[in-house]
Amino acid sequence: MMKKAIALILMGCAVAVSATAYAAGDTADINMASGAQPGAEAKSSMSHGEVKKVDTAAGKLTIKHGPLENLDMEAMMMVFKVGDPAMLSELKVGDKIDFVAEDVDGVLTVTQLQKQ
Repeated sequence: MMKKAIALILMGCAVAVSATAYAAGDTADINMASGAQPGAEAKSSMSHGEVKKVDTAAGKLTIKHGPLENLDMEAMMMVFKVGDPAMLSELKVGDKIDFVAEDVDGVLTVTQLQKQ
């Protein structure tokens, strides 16, 4: 009698685990069927800002910016490292810019930039 009870419990657990795995697989298929990966759109969208300081020696840029959706940040003024120091060559204080900032190895870095 005890062996039957244990066997039934084990079978119940196996069925529950299988159902969970099957449901998770279905969800993954639905997400991939749409053709979009989560966050792909937010990552490629540019934010708007105004240049407040250009520090070519340090490779940094101070920007007063609107919300950074891909980083889940509110509008504020902050300092960013630039991915390519050449980005700084044609910028001056007061320039309006569109840019993409990303977390690169724990450092907020401007990876794309264009003047408006």
